[in-house]
Amino acid sequence: MELDRPGRVLTTLSVLPALAVTGWLLAGLPLLLLGRFAPLPATLLGVPLAALLCWAGARGLGDGTAGDASRAAVKEPGVAGAMRRVQKSTWQVAGVAGVAVASGVLNAITHSEQVAVRRDPATYTQYAAWIATHGGLPIPVQAEAFGGPDPSLVFKSVGFFPADGAVVPQFMPGPPMLFAIGHWLGAPYVVPAVLGALAVLTVGGVVARLAGARWAVPGAVAFAVSMPILYTSRTTFSEIPSLILLFGGLALAHDALARRERGRALLAGLVFGLAVLVRVDGLRDVLPVLAFAGLLIGMRRLRRPAGVVGLPLLAGLVAGAGVGMLAAYLLARPYLSYLSGSVRPLLFVCAGVLVLTAVGTAFAPALARIRLPKWAPRTGAVLVVLLMAALYARPWVQTVTRVPANPDDRRTFEMIEQIQRANGMPVDGTRLYFENSLHWVTWYVGAPAVLLATIAAALLVRRLLRDGTSFEWLLPLAVVGWTTVTTLLRPEITPDHPWAARRLVPIVIPGMILLATYGLARLRRLTDRHGPKVLKWGMALAVLLVLAPPAVTSIGTAFTPVERGEAAAVEAMCARIPADASVLTVERVTGDRFVQVVRGMCGKPAAQVARTEGDLAPESEVRRLAERVRAAGRVPVVLGAESWHVSPYGTATQVLKLVTRQDERSLTEAPNGTWTLTMNVWMAVA
Repeated sequence: MELDRPGRVLTTLSVLPALAVTGWLLAGLPLLLLGRFAPLPATLLGVPLAALLCWAGARGLGDGTAGDASRAAVKEPGVAGAMRRVQKSTWQVAGVAGVAVASGVLNAITHSEQVAVRRDPATYTQYAAWIATHGGLPIPVQAEAFGGPDPSLVFKSVGFFPADGAVVPQFMPGPPMLFAIGHWLGAPYVVPAVLGALAVLTVGGVVARLAGARWAVPGAVAFAVSMPILYTSRTTFSEIPSLILLFGGLALAHDALARRERGRALLAGLVFGLAVLVRVDGLRDVLPVLAFAGLLIGMRRLRRPAGVVGLPLLAGLVAGAGVGMLAAYLLARPYLSYLSGSVRPLLFVCAGVLVLTAVGTAFAPALARIRLPKWAPRTGAVLVVLLMAALYARPWVQTVTRVPANPDDRRTFEMIEQIQRANGMPVDGTRLYFENSLHWVTWYVGAPAVLLATIAAALLVRRLLRDGTSFEWLLPLAVVGWTTVTTLLRPEITPDHPWAARRLVPIVIPGMILLATYGLARLRRLTDRHGPKVLKWGMALAVLLVLAPPAVTSIGTAFTPVERGEAAAVEAMCARIPADASVLTVERVTGDRFVQVVRGMCGKPAAQVARTEGDLAPESEVRRLAERVRAAGRVPVVLGAESWHVSPYGTATQVLKLVTRQDERSLTEAPNGTWTLTMNVWMAVA
């Protein structure tokens, strides 16, 4: 079906974010590896490559790219009907774009400034700040500024691992390469809001393709107002860039199938694969793409037209994922070692899927002769409903716990106990609350949307098993279903909210909204049989039930910025540290939060003094290291969280005092407010 001009605009707009991000990352990674990631070379390489990919991925879009729900839309006859359809499409495009712009503006105004390293966003901030100003990794620790290496000098800190006499950031380099743009433009905390707006466009485009263009605006609104989307669009998280690539890949794969275009399929695979460059979890998220590419290759052996895009899709996927894994090995090897307990099993799963895909492709003709029993479609649909019901009932039959087995588990244990005390709950640090994971989803998208999504998934499974209709839904349903189930079974995150909600952002929440809009499309067909009045008011109520719950959940925090003022406070602190200082942190919290801040943003050598027990370093060791610093011709500066932490070494001066807001830490209900956050840093020249 040929789309009208506004329809082509929406189709094109929705793939541009993923293609632009892909071009920038492909150009930026070699520069980062060479230590030349700077504004001029990154712009000269990244902008043309992004533009080239956007042109290649968007050219000619419009023919045959509408979803089955769009094709089923009732067409008004004649010229007047055609004009009305164009006007409706124009409003749909304007609506999605308006939601995206409004989302971007709101999130830019309410952006967060997470600079002191308390949790992952600040690690990304420091990562981006370093590569934006230094062009590469690793981060030198300048041991000579402390008189040389010493067992009591600890250069690592939260989010930064030791690596061959230097330190490297904890995470994959994809998001920091995007956030670095903001540092170069003088707006380092606004890029997440821009990416959030682009994510709205991407999700709206996928909804238009698969559920129908009339549902693009409700889908975009439901997505944009969901609290986890607001939360991750206001600060430096990896989830929104990952979402853009994964849903952009779904859009490109849909278009490649509709047009039987190998080039677009290659781009779709590349976009999917580069999700690994953004998050290691991306390897899990794209496993269904690997299996789907194998299915298409098997279909090609059976001379099915859609099979022509199988090999290009697979080639792009392998290339993109290969780039991501290479970057992980070269730039984040300590991080991979830290995650080895989960990365190794994931690699084995990938190998297993690859083997099964190869076997299935090899025996495609024989497998094609197998006919499913008549009860299979209905059974598949029932199993979908039963699985969701089991996940929802999980809190009543299971309590997920973990006894600490290593220092990281112990820190999580202690944090959960602190949160439980703050919330007036029974104290049990072994609780992980993962059994509530589907309830988390209902907090953020609403029970009506989850119910609609479940029904839609069941209907689609039945259709796919019955006669293979709705084939364009197979890959989206596989990606959304696989990642949703695996994420909800094992979120693997500290369970306080809104923090834990980030796990739902790349696939679960947009996937639920996508399926819910398809459910609305099917519901509209049912209500259409009962006359225009029932159709009008029935669908208005249904849309309201989808949009209202996420908006109500978000309203308590939607307009309250958190961790504001950190950037100015850190800048003022840096100005008060002597120019030739070597900085020693003598207290745990200050060391965790500010060693990399001082090193990366203040430009001063920084290290923690090793602690034998408790949160304070031994005074004798601090004095010994201070003497080594003076012998090296530099000024020893001591930092701590309280005046008495540093007063034994000199006159205590408060160099950072900040009272701001932080995220609530809720364990059993949706967050509806913020908490006070106080940060203090005291300094003494030893």
